[in-house]
Formats: sequence, C-alpha cells, structure tokens
Amino acid sequence: MTSIRSIPRRWLVRGVVGLLALALLAPAATSGVGYLTTTEDPTNLRASVDEPANGTTIISIQGFHFQGMANENKPARLVAVGPRGNVEWVHDGTGFDATWFYDVDPLDDGNLLVTATAQGETLVYELDPDTQERVWTERLDIHDTHDVDLINGDQLLVANMRESGKEDRIFVYDRGEGEIVWEWYFDDHYPEDVGGPANDWTHVNDIDKIGDGEYLVSPRNFDQVVVVNRSTNEIDMRLGEDGDHDTLYEQHNPTYLESEDGTPTVLVADSENDRLVEYEREGDEEWERTWQVGTAGLSWPRDADRLPNGNTMVVDTMNQRVFETTPEGEIVWEFHAPWAPYDVERVQLGDEPGGPTIADMNASGNYSLGGSGLSVSNSRGVSFWLEETFAGTPVESQANEFARTWAHVAPWIRPVWMTGWEFLAAIFGGVALVAWGLGEAVYQRGRIRNRVSRVVRRVRNVGE
Repeated sequence: MTSIRSIPRRWLVRGVVGLLALALLAPAATSGVGYLTTTEDPTNLRASVDEPANGTTIISIQGFHFQGMANENKPARLVAVGPRGNVEWVHDGTGFDATWFYDVDPLDDGNLLVTATAQGETLVYELDPDTQERVWTERLDIHDTHDVDLINGDQLLVANMRESGKEDRIFVYDRGEGEIVWEWYFDDHYPEDVGGPANDWTHVNDIDKIGDGEYLVSPRNFDQVVVVNRSTNEIDMRLGEDGDHDTLYEQHNPTYLESEDGTPTVLVADSENDRLVEYEREGDEEWERTWQVGTAGLSWPRDADRLPNGNTMVVDTMNQRVFETTPEGEIVWEFHAPWAPYDVERVQLGDEPGGPTIADMNASGNYSLGGSGLSVSNSRGVSFWLEETFAGTPVESQANEFARTWAHVAPWIRPVWMTGWEFLAAIFGGVALVAWGLGEAVYQRGRIRNRVSRVVRRVRNVGE
C-alpha cells in the first residue's frame, strides 16, 4: 500500500493545487449547468409585496453594454409593474437604438418622457405606453446625458455632462425654435481644481424645475446639490461641498421638498455612502440631517422619491432592485429589476410627487433596512464581508477600497448565472490554474526547450 510519504512532493503539490482549483470552480460550474438545463431565468423580474402599490410603477433599467455593443443577458429596458408586482409591459431599448436608459418621467397625459443614450448622442422621446410607439423624438448632440425634463410646455431642461475641456453645463432647448434659449456653465461658478477629471468633471446627473426659474441640480462629482436661479445665474442654495463626504458622496437624483412651515428640505440618494438622507435648511447656509436609512442593505442607491403616503421609493442599483420603504426603514414593496436600475416613478403621481417631509411626520432618526422579501444580489455580500472582516485592521482602508470596487464592477462582468461568491471563487480558481500552468512551465523548462529544439530541427530538415 502506497503511503503519502512515498509520493513525490511535486505530485503532492499538483494534487493540492488541482483539488483547490476544482473546489473553487465547482460551484460556478454547477450553477452554469443548472442555468443551461432549466427554463427558469435567474435574472427574471419578480416582486415581493406586503402592501400593494398605489398604481403602476415604472422602472428605468440602465442595462449593460461594452463599446456600444449590448449584452442581451443584461438589457436596457423600461418595465411597468402593477400594484402586486405583476409585469404589465417591458420596453426593450435594443429595438429603439437606446444603449442605456436613464431618467423616465410620467407626463400629464399618461405618456412617458424617456432619456436614453444612443451612439454618441442623447436620445429624448415621448413614449406612448399603450402603443409602445414614440410620439416625438429629439436627438441631442451631447454624450451620455442622464436627465432631461420637459418644462414650460415644449422646452427641454438638460443636464449636460462629460463635455470636453470642462465645459459641462445645464441648458434649456426649445423644441419649437430648435435651439438653445438659455445655458449655464459650471466653470463660471467653480474653480477647476474641484470635481472629477477633465472628461467627466461634474457628472451632473439630475436637474429639476422646482419653481419659476429655479432649478435643482446635482453635480455628482462635486458632492453637492445646488439650486440655480435662471434670472440671476447665481446659486441660491447649496447642500454639501466637494470632498465633504460626511454630508454627500457622489449623490444621485435629489428631490426638493418643503415642510408645512416652508422649510426647504432635500431628500437624496447618497450613493457612495450607500444610504438615503434627508436634510432641512437652517438659516442661510446650515443644514441639519433629519433622516438616514442605510448603510447596511443598500448598494449604490441612485434614486429616492417621497410618496404622498410618507413612504419613499428607492432604486438600490447594485442590489438590482427597487423598493418602497416606510420612514422607519421597513420595506413593504420590492421588485427585482436587473441590470442596474436607475430611476423609478409611480405613474399616477407624476414626476417628483413630493410627499411630506420626515420632520412633518415626526420620524427623524437613523434607521436600518428591514423586511426584505427578495434575495438581493450577494455580490455586495462579498463587499460586506470584506468591510466587516478587516475593520480596525492596518489594511482597513485598502479592504474598503477593494470592497467598493468589487460592488461596482462585479455585477457588470460576472455571468448572469453566478452569485457574487461563486464569481469570486471562480476568479481565484482561474488564478490557481494559471499559477499551476506557469509553475509547470518553469519546472519542465528543460524538457520543453528540448522538444522545441527538436521541432525546429525537423522543420529545418524538411526545408532543406
């Protein structure tokens, strides 16, 4: 009987590495076989409902593409969801030359204003949900715009990001006149040393008309929300500042509210802080945070709208879902919506419904999320584990940075049938196989060199 001690060390090493690679790759392989042999789609749209929604919910799903090539397993689409989570219709961006979907606004006549990215331009159109046809379409020669609103009857209010030379701006385009009738440049009001790189300086991702000539604007890379006065071209109100990540950290889609006594209030999806926050303005410059939900259970939220019943509709992007939560953080309506949902609206409430403030509901405080009925993407579970495991250690900051990167990147590149943990294991399994192959190449280098030499000599002999 052969003992372990009699087995050559090199074969023991090979056996250990092989078993390790097999153990790491097996879960992903098993899921892949299950994906190919079942009719159930692991990315299907599904819901968990404790309390039926008040009407139809429209979800804008950004989708995934690489250099303009769409991924059919991770499509851009608009999804209409009934009160109990039934899918009423799906509007696929592929058939409408839309690469990514962003903002979607319910209009007074029941149609939808859609903002999308096409090949190198912004596509804005009014969609009739009953016929799934466009009523009108505008193509704007600007890149990757996230938000366009219809104002003043026939004008488009545009958040124009990623202009070369830090020429980011907001502007109003008059469809009747076919030209820009007003514009406001960020570089007239901010120094060049704030924000992001030159090719994505402001990442201004949202703009809303909140009053006559008053526009709420979200320059994400400036970590702030501002109100721009069209008449004076000045900033009338500012929440946050560049680099102040305790207040806001690369936020999305703020909502302007007013309390019963007229106090200005801003509800924000504080994206990089993985939380929802609400601030009340005190005096001319000071703000008080009256509400926070998260950070556990949220992964890069990008929209938060207050409903008339006091609940908040939330887009939890990297957990591939939208949900409705009470002020205390209890989820009562939830919908799984891969890949990378961006915006959510309740149709009958119109754009930015503007329900009561947290202060008016006497619900101020910090809350954790609870009551989720769906299994959210566990690619974020990898991140939570990293953050919790290395908290308080010398490598805490490095672990947190990797965790954040993982949460943002993994959902885009992992196959649809893999969980986050399976994908991570498969990566390590692949690394183990590559390391094994390199090790074998080094160990067998003499034999490989001799075989190559023999092949070369044979080729030369044939040639002669």
